[in-house]
Amino acid sequence: RFVEPGLLALITYGPCAGKMCTIVDIVDQKRVVVDGPESVTGVRRHMMPVKRLSLTDFKANITRGAREKTLRLALEKDGVMKKWSATAWAKKVSAKEVRAKMTDFERFKLMVARKKRCREVKKTVKKTKK
Repeated sequence: RFVEPGLLALITYGPCAGKMCTIVDIVDQKRVVVDGPESVTGVRRHMMPVKRLSLTDFKANITRGAREKTLRLALEKDGVMKKWSATAWAKKVSAKEVRAKMTDFERFKLMVARKKRCREVKKTVKKTKK
């Protein structure tokens, strides 16, 4: 994957970690300007090292240094965010967020459900062995 304007990326480190952003401009070999846009992903336009980004395969059709409005319209037109949310990677990230926000009681209910499922699986396996 090459760093290019319009490429969707996941921020892996810093205050915006876990949020999606779009590369808007390339500053030099190691830094890029990214933008959410803020209304869509909650990421403001700022400069960021490429090391802190995980590049995806999705690209919006924009030019270098595009305005926030142009970027938002391009993302909507190409359906980039919908394509991203349909991937296994995005589902994995959202599941991780859900698990992190669980309360103690929700973790307990999950444990009980897993035990119940395990019992059913063992019962079925035992039945098929006979």
